[in-house]
Amino acid sequence: AATLAFAQTDYSQVQIKTTKISNNFATLEGSGGMIGVLYGPDGVFMVDTQFAPLTDKLVAAIKALTPAPIKYVVNTHVHPDHTGGNENFAKLGATLLSRPELRYRLAHPNPGANGQPGASAPAAALPSLTYDGVTTFRMNGEEIQLIPIPNAHTDGDTLIRFVNNDVLMVGDFYRSIQYPNIDRANGGSVKGMLEGLGYVIGQAGPNTKIIPGHGAIVGRADVVAH
Repeated sequence: AATLAFAQTDYSQVQIKTTKISNNFATLEGSGGMIGVLYGPDGVFMVDTQFAPLTDKLVAAIKALTPAPIKYVVNTHVHPDHTGGNENFAKLGATLLSRPELRYRLAHPNPGANGQPGASAPAAALPSLTYDGVTTFRMNGEEIQLIPIPNAHTDGDTLIRFVNNDVLMVGDFYRSIQYPNIDRANGGSVKGMLEGLGYVIGQAGPNTKIIPGHGAIVGRADVVAH
């Protein structure tokens, strides 16, 4: 049902909403998952890519923030509303990053509901750098931590922590709208979801901005309540 809804979206009508969180970090909302953009003289570090037809609009929104090139893109998880633009951004020169489980599932997707084989992502859409443990980037005066969250929403989830901005981007293992979504077909689990939420609560301070894959930005108390 979700795939059908994506297929029926008229992307020409989608507008990109930019929200500046600080002087070097912003979110982009269009259709699909929330995007994060860290920008500055070292280039752009981007979280997720939404759908391929939106790439030009997303690039324009980023250029309105900075003339710097898009250097890195990390995927929070495998779903197409977070990875659909991967190939386009790779062709623009960005290096794609993810957990190895996510890369595998892009290349070897589950069969469709009717049993037909899933369509593998193009080679250019597959992350070229993968990580199993916490991985740290330093750009634009920021420390970016890529933190694997095992078997939560999927088996390839990543929490992205922007230390100096006091921001946690959690992808879809926490949403501030809807019930929890555990994609068992892609390796998600209740246990992993609970552990991931507990980790977010443990990392968040009183002023931390927790940015979900879908829904409004929240604070620690909201995740505790969830």
